[in-house]
Amino acid sequence: MNIIRSIKGRYLGWRQRAVQRQLLAGFDAPADEITRSQWDDSLKNPTAFYLRCFHYFHTRLPEPLREHRAYFETEGRGFGEKSFHVMWFLLFREFSPQSFLEIGVFRGQTVSLAGLLARHFHLDCFTQGISPFSPAGDAVSRYRCDVDYYDDTLKNCAHFSLPAPALLKAYSTDEAARNLVASRNWAFVYIDGNHDYEVARADWDLCAAHLQPGGLIVLDDSGLTTRYAPPIFATGGHPGPSRLAQEVDRTRFREILQVGHNRVFQKI
Repeated sequence: MNIIRSIKGRYLGWRQRAVQRQLLAGFDAPADEITRSQWDDSLKNPTAFYLRCFHYFHTRLPEPLREHRAYFETEGRGFGEKSFHVMWFLLFREFSPQSFLEIGVFRGQTVSLAGLLARHFHLDCFTQGISPFSPAGDAVSRYRCDVDYYDDTLKNCAHFSLPAPALLKAYSTDEAARNLVASRNWAFVYIDGNHDYEVARADWDLCAAHLQPGGLIVLDDSGLTTRYAPPIFATGGHPGPSRLAQEVDRTRFREILQVGHNRVFQKI
């Protein structure tokens, strides 16, 4: 059975790389700039916008950010997709956040990207991560047991000569984590922790209460209930976060951007 899974995994990887090569071969010019006024396109036609971000990644995104993604794609250091680097680039460029909170750090791809973007745009952005830094999974996720996730996150940040982010080793539902979230009003929050609906719901409710007006919550893995049709090398998300996204109070939050299964909500 393991052999069959291994063969299927290798075949899927080959197909994913082949489709990406085909897309890249079709780019006969650099991507057009993506302006703030065009973000609504991502809500109307999320699949086309996702592919536009994929094009942007390869032909317009600054080289250090592409190198960052390449580093995390090797040796299983990170999940996510290339287009998400473009999403964070657009958000940092547009809003210049002074604080960034990530729920669910894994091995540090996004907290280090936040640091890299802050450096790129010359921002003073306080970066905080909350994570158990353990193999603890959920209904849809399993993680390796041979990684020191806390130490690895620090090493991966140091690889890019970034200052160590503030890290709290805790579940997001622990009292220490809840107190930390409540200790300030955040500019950006990325909810990418436990994917079970009840936990994701609790994360949203807490973070939404401590988000500054005009601040953003990026909800990961929440695209299943949208028009988004992911290409073979991407995913649409998971049921828990996707259900949560449907329940967001639109009198308090407006959705301003979708890149793949990542959906961005701004506090009114």
